[in-house]
Amino acid sequence: MPIDFQQIYTRIKEIAAEAGERKRTLEERREQARELLGVYGADLEFLREKVEAAKAVDSNIRTAAPADEPLTFSCPPPEGPVDATMIVADGSQVNPDRHAAVQFCIINVGAITMRLNSGEAPEIHVNTELLYGDDLLPNGAPMSDGMVALMRDIRERMKLDELSKPIQGQVITLTDGPIELWGAKGDDPQAFENYVEKYFGVLSRLQSRGVIVGGYVEKPSADLVVRLLEIAMADNEQIKKLRDFHPLRGVTDRWLYGSHESPLLPAGHRSAVFGLQSGSEKKYKGALSLHFFYLNVGTDGHPWPVRVEIPRWVAEDKKKLELLHGVLMAQCKIMGTRPYPYVLHRAHETAVIRHEEKDQVEQLLTLELRRSQAEIDNASYKSSAKGLKGRTNRQ
Repeated sequence: MPIDFQQIYTRIKEIAAEAGERKRTLEERREQARELLGVYGADLEFLREKVEAAKAVDSNIRTAAPADEPLTFSCPPPEGPVDATMIVADGSQVNPDRHAAVQFCIINVGAITMRLNSGEAPEIHVNTELLYGDDLLPNGAPMSDGMVALMRDIRERMKLDELSKPIQGQVITLTDGPIELWGAKGDDPQAFENYVEKYFGVLSRLQSRGVIVGGYVEKPSADLVVRLLEIAMADNEQIKKLRDFHPLRGVTDRWLYGSHESPLLPAGHRSAVFGLQSGSEKKYKGALSLHFFYLNVGTDGHPWPVRVEIPRWVAEDKKKLELLHGVLMAQCKIMGTRPYPYVLHRAHETAVIRHEEKDQVEQLLTLELRRSQAEIDNASYKSSAKGLKGRTNRQ
Protein backbone atom coordinates (compact mmCIF):
# COMPACT_ATOMS: atom_id res chain seq x y z
CA MET A 1 0.00 0.00 0.00
CA PRO A 2 1.13 3.57 -0.57
CA ILE A 3 1.74 5.89 2.36
CA ASP A 4 -1.33 7.34 4.08
CA PHE A 5 -1.36 10.88 2.69
CA GLN A 6 -4.28 11.82 4.92
CA GLN A 7 -2.14 11.22 8.02
CA ILE A 8 0.77 13.07 6.42
CA TYR A 9 -1.43 16.03 5.44
CA THR A 10 -2.91 16.24 8.94
CA ARG A 11 0.58 16.46 10.41
CA ILE A 12 1.63 19.03 7.78
CA LYS A 13 -1.31 21.23 8.81
CA GLU A 14 -0.22 20.95 12.46
CA ILE A 15 3.35 21.88 11.55
CA ALA A 16 2.16 24.89 9.56
CA ALA A 17 -0.09 26.04 12.41
CA GLU A 18 2.89 25.99 14.80
CA ALA A 19 5.21 27.81 12.37
CA GLY A 20 4.41 31.30 13.62
CA GLU A 21 5.22 30.49 17.24
CA ARG A 22 8.42 28.67 16.25
CA LYS A 23 9.50 31.70 14.21
CA ARG A 24 8.87 34.11 17.08
CA THR A 25 10.83 31.91 19.48
CA LEU A 26 13.71 31.59 17.06
CA GLU A 27 13.82 35.35 16.43
CA GLU A 28 14.00 35.99 20.18
CA ARG A 29 16.88 33.52 20.52
CA ARG A 30 18.70 35.04 17.57
CA GLU A 31 18.40 38.50 19.10
CA GLN A 32 19.76 37.13 22.36
CA ALA A 33 22.70 35.58 20.51
CA ARG A 34 23.47 38.94 18.91
CA GLU A 35 23.41 40.63 22.30
CA LEU A 36 25.70 37.99 23.84
CA LEU A 37 28.10 38.43 20.95
CA GLY A 38 28.30 42.13 21.73
CA VAL A 39 28.83 41.52 25.44
CA TYR A 40 31.40 38.70 25.31
CA GLY A 41 32.81 38.87 21.77
CA ALA A 42 36.06 40.62 22.72
CA ASP A 43 36.52 39.15 26.22
CA LEU A 44 38.66 36.20 25.13
CA GLU A 45 40.17 35.49 28.54
CA PHE A 46 36.72 35.23 30.14
CA LEU A 47 35.56 32.91 27.33
CA ARG A 48 38.62 30.68 27.74
CA GLU A 49 37.94 30.37 31.46
CA LYS A 50 34.32 29.43 30.80
CA VAL A 51 35.32 26.77 28.28
CA GLU A 52 37.81 25.33 30.78
CA ALA A 53 35.07 25.24 33.43
CA ALA A 54 32.78 23.42 30.99
CA LYS A 55 35.55 20.93 30.10
CA ALA A 56 36.10 20.18 33.78
CA VAL A 57 32.48 19.02 33.98
CA ASP A 58 32.28 17.33 30.58
CA SER A 59 35.49 16.78 28.59
CA ASN A 60 33.43 15.75 25.55
CA ILE A 61 31.56 19.05 25.32
CA ARG A 62 31.65 20.28 21.71
CA THR A 63 32.17 24.00 21.27
CA ALA A 64 34.34 26.66 19.69
CA ALA A 65 37.33 27.69 21.80
CA PRO A 66 38.68 31.27 21.42
CA ALA A 67 42.15 31.66 19.93
CA ASP A 68 43.53 35.21 19.62
CA GLU A 69 40.89 36.99 17.52
CA PRO A 70 37.58 38.47 18.78
CA LEU A 71 34.41 36.58 17.91
CA THR A 72 33.34 39.48 15.68
CA PHE A 73 36.66 39.54 13.80
CA SER A 74 36.42 39.80 10.01
CA CYS A 75 39.34 39.48 7.59
CA PRO A 76 39.09 40.50 3.90
CA PRO A 77 40.46 38.22 1.20
CA PRO A 78 44.08 38.68 0.12
CA GLU A 79 44.77 40.29 -3.23
CA GLY A 80 46.83 39.07 -6.15
CA PRO A 81 47.42 35.69 -7.86
CA VAL A 82 48.49 32.66 -5.86
CA ASP A 83 51.59 30.62 -6.68
CA ALA A 84 50.81 27.19 -5.28
CA THR A 85 49.75 23.66 -6.20
CA MET A 86 46.33 22.50 -5.10
CA ILE A 87 45.52 18.82 -4.57
CA VAL A 88 41.95 17.77 -3.85
CA ALA A 89 40.58 14.29 -3.17
CA ASP A 90 37.05 12.94 -2.92
CA GLY A 91 35.73 9.41 -2.69
CA SER A 92 32.66 7.25 -3.17
CA GLN A 93 31.82 3.64 -2.45
CA VAL A 94 29.52 0.73 -3.19
CA ASN A 95 28.65 -0.94 0.10
CA PRO A 96 28.32 -4.73 0.44
CA ASP A 97 24.73 -5.88 -0.12
CA ARG A 98 23.86 -8.94 1.95
CA HIS A 99 20.77 -9.52 -0.22
CA ALA A 100 22.81 -9.82 -3.44
CA ALA A 101 24.03 -13.11 -4.90
CA VAL A 102 27.60 -11.82 -4.93
CA GLN A 103 28.78 -9.57 -2.13
CA PHE A 104 31.52 -7.05 -2.87
CA CYS A 105 32.56 -3.51 -2.10
CA ILE A 106 34.10 -0.77 -4.25
CA ILE A 107 36.03 2.21 -2.93
CA ASN A 108 36.81 4.82 -5.56
CA VAL A 109 38.99 7.86 -4.91
CA GLY A 110 39.31 10.69 -7.40
CA ALA A 111 42.01 13.31 -7.01
CA ILE A 112 42.83 16.48 -8.92
CA THR A 113 46.23 18.18 -8.98
CA MET A 114 46.17 21.77 -10.23
CA ARG A 115 49.09 24.20 -10.47
CA LEU A 116 47.31 27.47 -9.85
CA ASN A 117 47.69 30.35 -12.33
CA SER A 118 50.04 28.29 -14.51
CA GLY A 119 47.79 27.73 -17.51
CA GLU A 120 48.45 23.99 -17.20
CA ALA A 121 45.58 21.51 -17.39
CA PRO A 122 44.69 19.78 -14.10
CA GLU A 123 46.00 16.24 -13.61
CA ILE A 124 43.35 13.61 -12.85
CA HIS A 125 44.05 10.56 -10.70
CA VAL A 126 41.71 7.65 -9.94
CA ASN A 127 42.24 4.76 -7.52
CA THR A 128 39.62 2.01 -7.56
CA GLU A 129 39.67 -0.83 -5.03
CA LEU A 130 37.48 -3.94 -5.17
CA LEU A 131 36.94 -5.80 -1.88
CA TYR A 132 35.66 -9.38 -1.87
CA GLY A 133 35.58 -12.45 0.34
CA ASP A 134 37.68 -12.15 3.49
CA ASP A 135 38.21 -8.44 2.71
CA LEU A 136 34.60 -7.96 3.83
CA LEU A 137 35.17 -9.82 7.11
CA PRO A 138 38.07 -7.91 8.67
CA ASN A 139 37.47 -9.31 12.18
CA GLY A 140 35.22 -12.22 11.30
CA ALA A 141 32.10 -10.04 11.16
CA PRO A 142 30.55 -8.42 8.06
CA MET A 143 31.95 -4.97 7.33
CA SER A 144 29.47 -2.19 8.13
CA ASP A 145 28.64 0.73 5.85
CA GLY A 146 30.26 3.02 8.41
CA MET A 147 33.54 1.11 8.25
CA VAL A 148 33.51 1.29 4.45
CA ALA A 149 33.05 5.08 4.68
CA LEU A 150 35.96 5.26 7.12
CA MET A 151 38.16 3.28 4.72
CA ARG A 152 37.18 5.68 1.94
CA ASP A 153 38.15 8.69 4.08
CA ILE A 154 41.54 7.16 4.86
CA ARG A 155 42.17 6.36 1.19
CA GLU A 156 41.42 10.01 0.31
CA ARG A 157 43.95 11.29 2.84
CA MET A 158 46.59 8.76 1.80
CA LYS A 159 46.19 9.86 -1.82
CA LEU A 160 46.78 13.49 -0.85
CA ASP A 161 49.93 12.45 1.01
CA GLU A 162 51.17 10.43 -1.98
CA LEU A 163 50.54 13.11 -4.59
CA SER A 164 51.95 15.98 -2.55
CA LYS A 165 55.25 14.26 -1.73
CA PRO A 166 57.24 15.07 -4.89
CA ILE A 167 55.88 18.59 -5.44
CA GLN A 168 58.16 21.56 -4.84
CA GLY A 169 56.80 24.86 -3.50
CA GLN A 170 53.66 25.52 -1.50
CA VAL A 171 51.00 22.79 -1.60
CA ILE A 172 47.37 23.07 -0.51
CA THR A 173 45.29 19.92 0.06
CA LEU A 174 41.52 19.94 0.43
CA THR A 175 38.84 17.38 1.20
CA ASP A 176 35.06 17.62 1.35
CA GLY A 177 33.88 17.72 4.96
CA PRO A 178 35.67 17.88 8.31
CA ILE A 179 39.32 16.92 8.68
CA GLU A 180 38.35 15.05 11.83
CA LEU A 181 37.59 11.37 11.19
CA TRP A 182 34.00 10.45 11.97
CA GLY A 183 31.83 7.38 12.27
CA ALA A 184 32.25 3.62 12.73
CA LYS A 185 33.61 3.91 16.28
CA GLY A 186 30.97 1.55 17.65
CA ASP A 187 31.19 -0.91 14.75
CA ASP A 188 34.77 -1.96 15.43
CA PRO A 189 36.54 0.21 18.04
CA GLN A 190 39.96 -1.35 17.47
CA ALA A 191 39.78 -0.95 13.69
CA PHE A 192 38.70 2.66 14.17
CA GLU A 193 41.68 3.33 16.41
CA ASN A 194 44.02 1.73 13.87
CA TYR A 195 42.67 3.97 11.12
CA VAL A 196 42.99 7.05 13.31
CA GLU A 197 46.64 6.23 14.02
CA LYS A 198 47.25 5.78 10.29
CA TYR A 199 45.57 9.13 9.67
CA PHE A 200 47.78 10.84 12.25
CA GLY A 201 50.77 9.49 10.34
CA VAL A 202 49.45 11.12 7.16
CA LEU A 203 48.86 14.43 8.93
CA SER A 204 52.31 14.38 10.51
CA ARG A 205 53.98 13.82 7.15
CA LEU A 206 51.98 16.65 5.58
CA GLN A 207 52.96 18.93 8.46
CA SER A 208 56.64 18.05 8.11
CA ARG A 209 56.51 19.16 4.46
CA GLY A 210 54.66 22.40 5.28
CA VAL A 211 51.53 21.38 3.36
CA ILE A 212 48.37 23.43 3.98
CA VAL A 213 45.55 21.05 4.96
CA GLY A 214 41.90 22.07 4.82
CA GLY A 215 38.47 20.48 5.11
CA TYR A 216 35.58 22.28 3.39
CA VAL A 217 32.20 21.97 5.14
CA GLU A 218 29.41 23.16 2.84
CA LYS A 219 26.20 24.52 4.44
CA PRO A 220 27.31 23.76 8.02
CA SER A 221 24.57 23.12 10.57
CA ALA A 222 26.79 23.20 13.67
CA ASP A 223 26.36 25.66 16.52
CA LEU A 224 29.97 25.71 17.76
CA VAL A 225 30.23 29.49 18.24
CA VAL A 226 26.63 29.72 19.43
CA ARG A 227 27.44 26.98 21.95
CA LEU A 228 30.33 29.14 23.16
CA LEU A 229 27.84 31.98 23.77
CA GLU A 230 25.59 29.62 25.73
CA ILE A 231 28.56 28.59 27.89
CA ALA A 232 29.44 32.26 28.40
CA MET A 233 25.99 33.06 29.78
CA ALA A 234 25.73 29.93 31.96
CA ASP A 235 26.05 30.29 35.74
CA ASN A 236 27.83 27.71 37.91
CA GLU A 237 24.79 25.47 38.29
CA GLN A 238 23.97 25.61 34.58
CA ILE A 239 27.61 24.75 33.72
CA LYS A 240 27.17 21.53 35.70
CA LYS A 241 24.18 20.59 33.50
CA LEU A 242 25.35 21.83 30.10
CA ARG A 243 23.95 18.79 28.29
CA ASP A 244 20.48 20.12 29.13
CA PHE A 245 21.29 23.83 28.83
CA HIS A 246 20.35 25.10 25.37
CA PRO A 247 18.78 28.57 25.66
CA LEU A 248 19.79 29.35 22.05
CA ARG A 249 18.54 26.10 20.54
CA GLY A 250 17.88 26.49 16.83
CA VAL A 251 20.38 29.31 16.32
CA THR A 252 23.24 28.19 14.10
CA ASP A 253 26.69 29.58 13.36
CA ARG A 254 25.67 29.77 9.72
CA TRP A 255 22.90 32.23 10.62
CA LEU A 256 25.17 34.12 13.02
CA TYR A 257 27.78 34.78 10.34
CA GLY A 258 25.53 34.89 7.29
CA SER A 259 22.26 36.53 8.31
CA HIS A 260 20.85 38.39 5.31
CA GLU A 261 19.83 41.31 7.54
CA SER A 262 23.32 42.05 8.89
CA PRO A 263 25.92 39.33 8.26
CA LEU A 264 28.98 39.41 10.51
CA LEU A 265 31.08 38.45 7.50
CA PRO A 266 31.02 40.64 4.37
CA ALA A 267 31.43 38.80 1.08
CA GLY A 268 34.86 37.18 0.81
CA HIS A 269 35.75 37.67 4.47
CA ARG A 270 36.78 35.00 6.95
CA SER A 271 35.92 34.91 10.63
CA ALA A 272 38.18 34.54 13.63
CA VAL A 273 40.02 31.22 13.88
CA PHE A 274 38.73 29.02 16.69
CA GLY A 275 40.00 25.92 18.37
CA LEU A 276 37.60 22.94 18.30
CA GLN A 277 36.87 21.67 21.80
CA SER A 278 35.48 18.14 21.67
CA GLY A 279 36.16 14.62 22.85
CA SER A 280 38.64 14.28 19.98
CA GLU A 281 40.90 16.84 21.65
CA LYS A 282 42.46 13.93 23.55
CA LYS A 283 43.69 12.46 20.26
CA TYR A 284 44.29 15.46 17.98
CA LYS A 285 47.10 17.05 19.98
CA GLY A 286 49.79 19.65 19.45
CA ALA A 287 50.28 20.67 15.83
CA LEU A 288 47.46 18.31 14.81
CA SER A 289 44.84 19.88 17.08
CA LEU A 290 41.66 20.88 15.26
CA HIS A 291 40.77 24.47 14.41
CA PHE A 292 38.28 26.14 12.08
CA PHE A 293 37.00 29.41 10.68
CA TYR A 294 33.94 30.53 8.78
CA LEU A 295 34.24 31.97 5.29
CA ASN A 296 31.58 33.90 3.38
CA VAL A 297 32.04 32.64 -0.18
CA GLY A 298 28.85 34.41 -1.31
CA THR A 299 28.33 37.87 -2.71
CA ASP A 300 26.92 41.16 -1.42
CA GLY A 301 23.27 40.54 -0.59
CA HIS A 302 23.70 36.77 -0.96
CA PRO A 303 25.90 35.56 1.92
CA TRP A 304 26.95 31.91 1.94
CA PRO A 305 29.05 31.00 5.00
CA VAL A 306 30.98 27.73 4.96
CA ARG A 307 33.18 26.21 7.66
CA VAL A 308 36.81 25.47 6.90
CA GLU A 309 38.62 23.08 9.22
CA ILE A 310 42.40 23.27 9.58
CA PRO A 311 45.07 21.77 11.85
CA ARG A 312 46.96 23.92 14.31
CA TRP A 313 50.07 24.24 12.17
CA VAL A 314 47.97 26.06 9.57
CA ALA A 315 45.94 28.07 12.09
CA GLU A 316 49.07 29.57 13.64
CA ASP A 317 50.79 30.44 10.37
CA LYS A 318 49.26 33.67 9.06
CA LYS A 319 50.79 33.27 5.59
CA LYS A 320 49.37 29.77 5.18
CA LEU A 321 46.01 30.94 6.50
CA GLU A 322 45.97 33.85 4.07
CA LEU A 323 46.93 31.60 1.17
CA LEU A 324 44.15 29.11 1.94
CA HIS A 325 41.66 31.97 2.27
CA GLY A 326 42.60 33.42 -1.11
CA VAL A 327 42.63 30.08 -2.93
CA LEU A 328 39.19 29.07 -1.65
CA MET A 329 37.67 32.38 -2.73
CA ALA A 330 39.24 32.12 -6.18
CA GLN A 331 38.02 28.54 -6.59
CA CYS A 332 34.48 29.39 -5.50
CA LYS A 333 34.25 32.30 -7.93
CA ILE A 334 34.86 29.90 -10.83
CA MET A 335 31.50 28.24 -10.05
CA GLY A 336 29.60 31.54 -10.38
CA THR A 337 26.32 32.03 -8.53
CA ARG A 338 26.60 28.70 -6.72
CA PRO A 339 30.00 29.11 -5.07
CA TYR A 340 31.86 25.90 -4.35
CA PRO A 341 35.56 25.04 -4.88
CA TYR A 342 35.93 24.12 -8.55
CA VAL A 343 38.61 21.48 -7.98
CA LEU A 344 36.50 19.83 -5.27
CA HIS A 345 33.62 19.66 -7.75
CA ARG A 346 35.95 18.07 -10.32
CA ALA A 347 37.22 15.54 -7.77
CA HIS A 348 33.65 14.55 -6.92
CA GLU A 349 32.82 14.06 -10.59
CA THR A 350 35.90 11.87 -10.93
CA ALA A 351 35.16 9.77 -7.84
CA VAL A 352 31.44 9.12 -8.18
CA ILE A 353 30.46 5.53 -9.04
CA ARG A 354 27.48 5.42 -11.38
CA HIS A 355 24.78 2.78 -10.95
CA GLU A 356 25.54 1.24 -14.32
CA GLU A 357 29.21 0.91 -13.38
CA LYS A 358 28.27 -0.96 -10.22
CA ASP A 359 26.07 -3.31 -12.28
CA GLN A 360 28.92 -3.93 -14.76
CA VAL A 361 31.32 -4.83 -11.95
CA GLU A 362 28.75 -7.21 -10.48
CA GLN A 363 28.20 -8.88 -13.85
CA LEU A 364 31.94 -9.23 -14.55
CA LEU A 365 32.64 -10.61 -11.09
CA THR A 366 29.78 -13.11 -11.34
CA LEU A 367 30.92 -14.23 -14.80
CA GLU A 368 34.52 -14.83 -13.74
CA LEU A 369 33.46 -16.67 -10.59
CA ARG A 370 31.22 -18.96 -12.64
CA ARG A 371 34.09 -19.65 -15.04
CA SER A 372 36.22 -20.62 -12.08
CA GLN A 373 33.41 -22.84 -10.80
CA ALA A 374 33.30 -20.88 -7.56
CA GLU A 375 30.31 -21.25 -5.29
CA ILE A 376 27.82 -18.42 -5.82
CA ASP A 377 24.89 -17.82 -3.51
CA ASN A 378 21.39 -16.84 -4.61
CA ALA A 379 19.96 -13.38 -4.17
CA SER A 380 17.63 -13.09 -1.18
CA TYR A 381 13.94 -13.69 -1.77
CA LYS A 382 13.34 -10.16 -0.51
CA SER A 383 15.62 -8.83 -3.23
CA SER A 384 13.96 -10.97 -5.88
CA ALA A 385 10.47 -9.91 -4.80
CA LYS A 386 11.35 -6.25 -5.28
CA GLY A 387 11.66 -6.87 -8.98
CA LEU A 388 8.23 -8.43 -9.41
CA LYS A 389 5.69 -6.51 -11.43
CA GLY A 390 3.39 -4.46 -9.29
CA ARG A 391 5.67 -4.57 -6.27
CA THR A 392 6.87 -1.40 -4.57
CA ASN A 393 10.38 -0.75 -3.35
CA ARG A 394 10.35 -1.18 0.40
CA GLN A 395 13.24 -1.84 2.77
